Amino acid sequence: MESRNPIFSRRGSTGQRTWSTPTPSVQQLDAMYGAPSYSPPTSRPMTIDDVVVRGFMTLGTLVVSGALAWYFNVSFGVAALSALVGVVLALIVSFRQSTNPALILGYAVCYGIFVGVVSRMYESLYSGIVLSAVLGTMVAFGGMLAVYALKIFRPTPKVTKFVIAAAFAFVGLALLNLIAGFFVDGGLGLRTDSPIGWIFSIVAILLGCFFLLLDFDEVERGARAGVPEKYSWLMAFGLTLSLVWLYLEILRFISYFTNND
Repeated sequence: MESRNPIFSRRGSTGQRTWSTPTPSVQQLDAMYGAPSYSPPTSRPMTIDDVVVRGFMTLGTLVVSGALAWYFNVSFGVAALSALVGVVLALIVSFRQSTNPALILGYAVCYGIFVGVVSRMYESLYSGIVLSAVLGTMVAFGGMLAVYALKIFRPTPKVTKFVIAAAFAFVGLALLNLIAGFFVDGGLGLRTDSPIGWIFSIVAILLGCFFLLLDFDEVERGARAGVPEKYSWLMAFGLTLSLVWLYLEILRFISYFTNND
């Protein structure tokens, strides 16, 4: 039985069915001519492996710059200037949600110099404190990763808002304490070796741990949503920022209970 589909013609003389298509109209030809040519996608979706690689690059840059600052005994004045530049770069990346590797690695270099100089100062006062702080930071990171991976605790929108509000309050109190220190020895006492200083440091460490949970959640949600691969730089920046916060706070907290003999 012959097919009535206009796409096909009748059988040829060889007995085989031949193919033909309707002649396109002028409008169809014009639409085909004006259609953009195919081009492959410019970026692929982000994966967790991308974040891990970028995280090692960012954190590795910070560690190397810190080690060089330690080795060459960079002055605290240079470290303070580097910290200021690092803060500016961090604010630009945070508020603009920039994925520019130059800005993020620039932050890592600048803040690495500051961390290296501060670490050398603490080590000169308390032998072995840097190693203890590094181990403490690694334990905190591993613990928070286990808590998140095992779904023991997952940050909800309310928890996220609370942590962000607490972070702003913490920074505000730290700035007030710094300003008060110009007029009163020890300022408000928030950064002194005293019960209130211990509590303030513990709060800071807990905030750092919650920051890590928020970072893990952001990485997972970004990978599931299929955001472009370039955002792995932003995720790596967030993780590095949280780890630096944790390390410095753990370093300070340990110093309260370490003899400087």
